[in-house]
Amino acid sequence: MAKARAIIKRLKAVRNVRKITRTMELVATARFKKAMDRATQAAAYTRKISEIVADLSNTMAEGSSSFTHPLLQQRETEKKSILLVITSNRGLCGGYNGGVLRHAQARLRQTRTDQVELDIEVSGKRGIGYFKFQKIPTTVSYTHFEDKPTYDQVDVLAKRYIDLFVKGEIDRLDVAYTRFETMSRQKSVIETLLPIGELTSAEPAAVKSKVEYDFLPSPKEILEEIVPASFKARLFKCFLDAAVSEQIARMVAMKSAIDNADEMIRSIRAQYNRARQSQITSELSEIIGGAAALE
Repeated sequence: MAKARAIIKRLKAVRNVRKITRTMELVATARFKKAMDRATQAAAYTRKISEIVADLSNTMAEGSSSFTHPLLQQRETEKKSILLVITSNRGLCGGYNGGVLRHAQARLRQTRTDQVELDIEVSGKRGIGYFKFQKIPTTVSYTHFEDKPTYDQVDVLAKRYIDLFVKGEIDRLDVAYTRFETMSRQKSVIETLLPIGELTSAEPAAVKSKVEYDFLPSPKEILEEIVPASFKARLFKCFLDAAVSEQIARMVAMKSAIDNADEMIRSIRAQYNRARQSQITSELSEIIGGAAALE
């Protein structure tokens, strides 16, 4: 009887864990839907403004105007750069953080080989804890970016990066994050946001038609507005993609935990049935033996 009771206690514990993981899956699903809506809405704007900046950059390169923007200029030598690593504040999201951190480590090794000074900035408690454990120094840490990053929050970072780049204090800005492509595909990448001179249009070259621009009021005033706006939009999209990818990873992890719990419940039930059957058989044998002794 003691064995059967122990099995029942274990079964209750697994059921309680399943309830928790199921609740977490539902929460992640609700957050995912909201995050995906925001990412989808920002994607079209980011893509179009990036295409316009790419066309303007190509137009300037072809000599139609002598004006360019500092954020479009490639540096001859790279002396110092910043790597922004976007991770999660919470765990239980599978390998979401692992992929981003592996890319960050690869970038760190590359800068050491190239003898480039690298400042690492980390968003998310998981990334902060990782670099602290690895004893890798970081310059700035952020923990206020949750599943709903706002444009105003990202704008503060973007303005600082723009100021550092324009002043020549940094030569490159990379962002390590998880790019959201589809519901079933998210990819950990490192994307160079500054300088943005290599930005190209998403339209294939074979079908792309040459775009002619009439500047009004002037190329300088237009580029001074649209180029920083393009950079800010791309940085904001990195945070939005990271947020929706995190929720997808958590949904998948919780679904896997639920499936494992269901399998354990079936296995424990079978153990309980065998233990109960053995107990009943033993009790029947004792009854039959006692009846035979009375005869």
